[in-house]
Amino acid sequence: MKKTYFNYVLLLGLLFSTAVHAQNATPAKVWSIEKANEWYKKQAWMTGADFLPSTAINQLEMWQAATFDTATIDKELGWAEGIGFNTMRVYLHSLAWLQDQKGFKNRMDKYLAIADKHHIKTIFVFFDDCWNKQGKIGKQPAPKPGIHNSGWLQDPGDPNSKEEANFPALEKYVKDVLTHFKNDQRILLWDLYNEPGNSGKLTSSLPLLKSVFSWARAVDPSQPISAGIWAWDYEELNAFQALNSDVITYHDYEEPQWHQRTIDLLKSHGRPMICTEYMARTRNSRFENILPMLKKENIGAINWGLVDGKSNTKYAWDTPLPNGAEPKEWFHDIFHKDGTPYKADEVELIKKINNIK
Repeated sequence: MKKTYFNYVLLLGLLFSTAVHAQNATPAKVWSIEKANEWYKKQAWMTGADFLPSTAINQLEMWQAATFDTATIDKELGWAEGIGFNTMRVYLHSLAWLQDQKGFKNRMDKYLAIADKHHIKTIFVFFDDCWNKQGKIGKQPAPKPGIHNSGWLQDPGDPNSKEEANFPALEKYVKDVLTHFKNDQRILLWDLYNEPGNSGKLTSSLPLLKSVFSWARAVDPSQPISAGIWAWDYEELNAFQALNSDVITYHDYEEPQWHQRTIDLLKSHGRPMICTEYMARTRNSRFENILPMLKKENIGAINWGLVDGKSNTKYAWDTPLPNGAEPKEWFHDIFHKDGTPYKADEVELIKKINNIK
């Protein structure tokens, strides 16, 4: 997802803001630091990708019955297993649930069964403030040539996410899914809201962010809950996310020295950390300079993108190629559609770090 530039001073502001806004936390319900760290010790070091099958342009095309592509999911998760990945971060969409509540949960279960077969745990994401404002149930559009994530959908959309009249229906969705899967050991963590405030929404997303945490706490899943910090100048959002997440998750697409400063400062929370988005080659966030650092720090490492596909995430956020030409260097993704690596040396590095021979 598209990011603002890292600013060290603003990150210091995050830490100050976290202390100032402590009243936003719900300490009696957030996992204790001890519980969170005990949970983390029981997990294998997390390494993997944000996953969308190459045949889907967005979350709806992944999850709707007519385009739920188990063959591609199975094949591509097999490639992930082959390089030692053990975690995938996967976006849901409320419209797919609204269309077919029972079928949606059945498809989630089928996905989990495939992932489990490949020894992969899943981080599911509920809401998202990135890219296109409105989604529609049914056939999804074709990709726009050379445009990064041309068909990706916000959830619940804009202005939907700002209108509290929508919240009761969204509460039913979140609680239904969480209740159904609250003790499923194939699920590693619930990521409640991706990049709240993105797409110019700013603090208008705060009411929904607070609500989704409240709904999740009411269900009390056995898995931890979180919402990743991503924009260091969004102080009020950041404070709420940091104080109410069981595990600290964050996004960082900067080069190593800036990423390391992010790590050093977020450590002050004393909680386990998972980087749920990184790796943008043209910004010098690469496997060879970030992945070893994350493993050394014992921070989960989830890069954006597995297989080049309809999402077009091999193209950079701000460098479209409308003629659909091959970019000089891929922005995200690891494999071509036929399973061959984009860069063989990257795949060998990933396998080495993941102890795959």
